[in-house]
Amino acid sequence: MFKFITDRPFWVNLLAAAVLGFALIFLILQMLGWITKHGEYLVVPAVKGKNTAEAIKLLESKGFDVTIQDSVFTDTLPRGIVIKQLPDADATVKINRTVFLTVNRYTPPMILMPALEGKSFGFALDILQRNHLQLGDTTFKPDFMKGSVLEQLYNGNKIMAGSKVIWGSKISLVIAGGLQDEQILVPDLIGKTFEEGKAVLESYGINIGAVIGKDIIKDTAAAFIYKQNPGKFTDDKTPVYIHPGQLMDIYISQVRILPEDSTTTIINNPTLQK
Repeated sequence: MFKFITDRPFWVNLLAAAVLGFALIFLILQMLGWITKHGEYLVVPAVKGKNTAEAIKLLESKGFDVTIQDSVFTDTLPRGIVIKQLPDADATVKINRTVFLTVNRYTPPMILMPALEGKSFGFALDILQRNHLQLGDTTFKPDFMKGSVLEQLYNGNKIMAGSKVIWGSKISLVIAGGLQDEQILVPDLIGKTFEEGKAVLESYGINIGAVIGKDIIKDTAAAFIYKQNPGKFTDDKTPVYIHPGQLMDIYISQVRILPEDSTTTIINNPTLQK
């Protein structure tokens, strides 16, 4: 074989090597084109607005790979639909191209409850909207901080700031209605349990201010009230009046302390004796 090569002129061997090299390069390029499907293109169908499962099925039937790139939640659009595609519809791309989809989630996400108490009603409403929450019922309660939010409620119960709620939940607000012109006698709460005293104050529209414990209270509701501010009478026994919406401070203890008796009596209350 080597004699066949050496017996020919150099330029003949050089020419043969060049032809062989070009043929090899041409073959490699043809194989690359076949492997990469060079020259084969597809038009991306429009799947925006379609159900996600239907969109994936359609794209795969056209020869595309599909990847869910992101999932967001928009309450103004149907759940589970495609809200964005990349490449865009009608784009011409090579076969086997991956189409990336952004879809609208089926389940609303959980969000953190903002702090609304103490803020004006208008500001609280703006915060609710910015946090994707809705305003539920609004009730008014006598209070000197007129127009401010006194309580925030979810499903009828107080909800603390930072608690998790579902996107779009309705939050009810208790709004301060200001002080009423009516004056009422300060009720006497001494000797009542805290729960009983709270009910009396609510019936008169009087708000509880500070709650001060004389000792460690295991059950606040069952504790006894031994002092209040303002009191029912002044030092000279003149009746004291109060406006609905004003605050009354409550002093509580696990034992009942009667004003006419300096001694204390422990009430036979299983809850308090635990």
